[in-house]
Amino acid sequence: MPETQNLTRRALLGTSLASLAPLPFLPDRARSATMGSMGHDDSQCAATGKGLVPPVPGPTRRLTIAWNESAVCTAAVPVAKAKGFFARYNIDVDYVNFAGATDQLLEALSTGKADGAPGMALRWLKPLQQGFDVKLVAGLHAGCMYLLAPPNGGIKQLADLRGKTVGVTDIGGPDRNFFSIRLKEAGIDPESDVQWRQYPADLLPVALQRGDVQAITDGDPFSYLQKRQFGLAEIDSNMRGEWAHIACCVIGLRGSLIRDEPAVAAAVTRAILDAGAWLACNPDEAGQIFKPYAAKASAEDIAQMIRIQGHHHQTLGSAFRDDIVRYADALKQIGVFRPSLDTSRYAQRVTQDLLAA
Repeated sequence: MPETQNLTRRALLGTSLASLAPLPFLPDRARSATMGSMGHDDSQCAATGKGLVPPVPGPTRRLTIAWNESAVCTAAVPVAKAKGFFARYNIDVDYVNFAGATDQLLEALSTGKADGAPGMALRWLKPLQQGFDVKLVAGLHAGCMYLLAPPNGGIKQLADLRGKTVGVTDIGGPDRNFFSIRLKEAGIDPESDVQWRQYPADLLPVALQRGDVQAITDGDPFSYLQKRQFGLAEIDSNMRGEWAHIACCVIGLRGSLIRDEPAVAAAVTRAILDAGAWLACNPDEAGQIFKPYAAKASAEDIAQMIRIQGHHHQTLGSAFRDDIVRYADALKQIGVFRPSLDTSRYAQRVTQDLLAA
């Protein structure tokens, strides 16, 4: 793991966050052409897929969903409960806040300690090679990872990162993988041309101001709030180019649920997708619902994050498998997957189409 030298949390905080003079704030740019200024038709507010999913018959089915409650990209999970989408399908859900390693989460799903979870595709795909009894069933939304730098620091585009150091919260995290892919696309070797250093999320801007790193990556709510507080410029994100049309957050279910209770598996998937489509068109109310889980962000902040992210984009079936193939091919290019991996076969193995029309 790249070193953080001797930058302990206490030493960094000793520089005093109060001494970090905010740089001029740069407004968020509108990145969702299909949603515009929230002018939308009914089709944009409906979940993807046309397959009819009836309510689960019999007594209300109780399920457990594991999630990272601080990540805005999982907002569809509390929305699905608050707005009655789970109840619509005769499902009641308990939440488990899970912030451990991905293989531990997949183990929890495999062994029935949880029934499903939303998560980042680029965090799940490598651990899924280990053969966990978990299937990816849908792409929930696009966009939620950002590469930020000071506007006067000389980093204006990906090519400017050659020879520079980037701060991340997790050396094996999805944002590290995604921006490694983007650097590779720009002709930069993410291993030899760029250094990566790991810090706690709240210390990323401190390291940036100290000059220990020249850019930082993370997801919302941290990126949105740090961008505003420290006046950072967005250098890149996964809401640009083709990546804005590829799901970054996915829904995973335990394999035994899919095999033994396919109607329940389809119902919980549809409920989460319905909630995701609803919040894309109702960001203000969704921000109010998610506010208890993001202590440092206001409901208005969360609503704006939802507008910026690609919550109007969902994928199922062959389109979802194509997303997984695209990610797997890209991960081969940066050395995460071996070059010989058959990505089409891999995507077929780790995905399941529950909502075929």
